[in-house]
Amino acid sequence: MDLKNKRIIALGERDGVQGSAIARCAESAGAEVVLEVTHCFV
Repeated sequence: MDLKNKRIIALGERDGVQGSAIARCAESAGAEVVLEVTHCFV
């Protein structure tokens, strides 16, 4: 996936995939992470 020059918001879940992991994957694909959050959706 080509995310160059795209801005993303990484929303993660505490018991699933965390926001920091999503952000790192997006950054490696060329995106700019503007917000990174991990929440507990219980």
